[in-house]
Amino acid sequence: MPPEPSPSNRVFEFRLNGQTVSVAGASPQRTLLDHIRDLGLTGSKEGCAEGECGACTVVLVKEGSQGTEYCPVNCCLLFLPMVAGQEIYTVEALAAKGELHPVQQSIAERGGSQCGYCTPGFVMSLFAEYYRPGRSGACDPEALGGNLCRCTGYRPIGDAAHSLGPAQDDRFRQRLSQPAPPLHKLAYADGRAKFSRPETLAACLAELVEDPKARLVAGGTDLAVESNLRGTNFPHLISLDALEELRVFAETEKNVEIGAGLSLNEIGVRWTGAPPAFHEWLSLFASPLIRNRATLGGNLATASPIGDAAPLLLALDAQVRIAEPGGERIEPLSGFFTGYRKTTLKPGELLTAVRIPKPLPALARFYKVAKRKLDDISTVACCLAVDLRSNGVVERARFAYGGVAETPIRLFEAEQAVEGRVWSAAAIRKAKDVVMRTLRPISDHRGSAGYRLAMAKSLLDKFAYEAGKEAA
Repeated sequence: MPPEPSPSNRVFEFRLNGQTVSVAGASPQRTLLDHIRDLGLTGSKEGCAEGECGACTVVLVKEGSQGTEYCPVNCCLLFLPMVAGQEIYTVEALAAKGELHPVQQSIAERGGSQCGYCTPGFVMSLFAEYYRPGRSGACDPEALGGNLCRCTGYRPIGDAAHSLGPAQDDRFRQRLSQPAPPLHKLAYADGRAKFSRPETLAACLAELVEDPKARLVAGGTDLAVESNLRGTNFPHLISLDALEELRVFAETEKNVEIGAGLSLNEIGVRWTGAPPAFHEWLSLFASPLIRNRATLGGNLATASPIGDAAPLLLALDAQVRIAEPGGERIEPLSGFFTGYRKTTLKPGELLTAVRIPKPLPALARFYKVAKRKLDDISTVACCLAVDLRSNGVVERARFAYGGVAETPIRLFEAEQAVEGRVWSAAAIRKAKDVVMRTLRPISDHRGSAGYRLAMAKSLLDKFAYEAGKEAA
């Protein structure tokens, strides 16, 4: 049990719709959604409690690549102490003096709402897009990709987005001319559980040494689901949000280094020279709302066999940088996963960055098989990569899969089966023989073992066709 909190760490504050809100005595696992609804701000709804529907969308004020921006997020996945010191707007803040905001007006005029349950979430995602720095032309409906509607239909909502021109010069646009609030150290407890937000990597490691059973939380897109749907209690949560050491991005002639604490959408903005496979992966990873919070480090450290980041990074020969008391080590991602939801991370250690060596593969593709094309969990995911010599012989191959074993895997034997051979149907048959002989996927509600095995082979055929056309 954590020590009895002192009065100084029983209270924290944040800004909500322009007003300071003080929080005292709330559980560290209470969600921002529950708190704002108890304050009477009931526009945000709980639809799924796992970030799939977007009915709970609010916006954070944060620093982006082009200055201050509004960042839409699922507030059902934000533990309340995670917003300490931050600035948030809900749908209730938009209308003023009896007049709707242009985003609200456009949805109303074009029939973009029926039952209205999901509408505030759509409004807030479109609000953030409306004020997106650097936007030209109409709003992009892709910004609404994390919001689901069960009754209206998406055409009138898309029409509303297309109807909006440049943002008006109002109080919301003027707010973006000022910096976003910085994140500072936080130590908060309610007498039963504790929440920490250290400001440096050294301080974070020291807390882990003091309490090796503490759980790390970055974006919260996995841990908050565990709390919301399974009722899991965490005696001590350590937030990584304020660690600048985890937010590095550097590209050199030898490698690309990506901080484990960068959100996926931030990586998409910073990695301007990313290969096509990266963009294929990013657009299929959950939704814009999730990508605004989910981190690369979190997706790897949770070690889910259906996590989408691992197949991509395995096919790129990625390494992971791990901080430990007194130093750090770098190890290949291919050896990082040791079992179902298990990694080589020891108590007191922290994944800080992912390193991708250069040169990147000449031909690489990311594929995802799911019940929906977007905003869904993988049944099978894979990234396949080859380098071909001028005579069509495979110099190097990397075949990585998720959803076909208890961990994300690289099929080393299948890679060896095609290396040194001419890239042809015969070589692919060799690789598919290995798939049939070595993969032992399970059956679950997303797909049978037989279906997963068939997809693993079929995706090799698809890649062979696409890679052959590109190499021709």
